[in-house]
Amino acid sequence: MKILHVTGYKPTELGIFKEDDSRIVFIKAALEKRLRAFIEEGIEWVIISGQMGIELWTADVIMDLKEEYDIQIGVFPPFENQDQRWPDPIKEKYEELMMTADFFKPLYKGEYQGAYQFRAKDLWLIDKSDAALLLVDDENPGSVNYFYQATQRTSKEYPIFTITPQDLEETVEELQMQDPNYWDEPDNY
Repeated sequence: MKILHVTGYKPTELGIFKEDDSRIVFIKAALEKRLRAFIEEGIEWVIISGQMGIELWTADVIMDLKEEYDIQIGVFPPFENQDQRWPDPIKEKYEELMMTADFFKPLYKGEYQGAYQFRAKDLWLIDKSDAALLLVDDENPGSVNYFYQATQRTSKEYPIFTITPQDLEETVEELQMQDPNYWDEPDNY
């Protein structure tokens, strides 16, 4: 396996409305843990469409991991200017990613033209990657369900790995237990 696609929820689907939400730290930590394992097993590229939320947070994690590993990131939005209606702080992150990614290319020239662009993007990402890592809750699949359904319709042997709410809870506990003050509080025993 050389190319991994990572996707998941948009921030609003997680109830996250600001870039400084403390939950993002835990999500990035869970992503980093899984991505490190994939990198150590030999993946060379992580590809995303660059959508808000899990995908942009994945890009942040990969950019940090580049300091330790030889890992590349490719960004393939479904069309140009996908960030046109995004909040300014997220738009700035996306524009920085466009300049710093190892590869960046929209799949369609021009602006949004129709939902078919999103369906085509999902199929293209499945075709170009060896597997996917999804942050998803089976009980509330949200928009990531469109990608998952596309994987079910392909004849390609396509492994799907997940980060679940339980995985996130374990990450939160691990990070809390690393805090020396955690052990000083009687409520934590």
